[in-house]
Amino acid sequence: MKIKAIITGASGMVGEGVLHECLLHPDVEEILIVGRRTAGYTHPRVKEIIHPDFFDLSPIKDQLKGYNACYFCLGASSIGMKEKDYHHVTYDLTMHMATILADQNPGMTFCYVSGAGTDSTEHGKMMWARVKGQTENDLMRLSFKAAYMFRPGFMKPTKGLKHVLKGYKFFTWMYPALKALFPSRVSTLREVGLAMINGTLKGYERPILEVKDIIKLAHNTA
Repeated sequence: MKIKAIITGASGMVGEGVLHECLLHPDVEEILIVGRRTAGYTHPRVKEIIHPDFFDLSPIKDQLKGYNACYFCLGASSIGMKEKDYHHVTYDLTMHMATILADQNPGMTFCYVSGAGTDSTEHGKMMWARVKGQTENDLMRLSFKAAYMFRPGFMKPTKGLKHVLKGYKFFTWMYPALKALFPSRVSTLREVGLAMINGTLKGYERPILEVKDIIKLAHNTA
């Protein structure tokens, strides 16, 4: 099986890291980056669509056909946001694109970057966790071949990439200690990317992937 993947958020740290692993992987034959601004990558296997309004993808809908994977790495911080606004840029935006993709590509595997601590009940105290929980739950109800909810914790950035968040740079040197002290909360960004690829190629036994699942799937070479 060869992967034709759509990647969102490639101008951010996680999306760029996933893109990097896709470019290195022999089973990823085509990549479509969809973003509001360019990710800055030129490669024979990469196409890019710059579309400023992710709340209305109808003008580019036909260009989203023919793909068997989506690695949805686009996201916004909830800091300083009211729940209504965060719900709009998280739930509404994600579901709009995912609904189109499920309709256009029924054989697609959809991987969504959520976060550790996401609230599947949708009724917890943390606003962002409730919204992410609702997003996860409704994504899993769409008609994808498979939908995987990724809940990473701290991710060690991939060396040499352009879009590493500033705060992560200060903590990278602590990764060995964090890994030893909190093995269920830390992974590498490389493992997140590889887990998405392996999830597309091989599947996984559960739809929600905590950090331990991400690491397990990343190293599944069977």
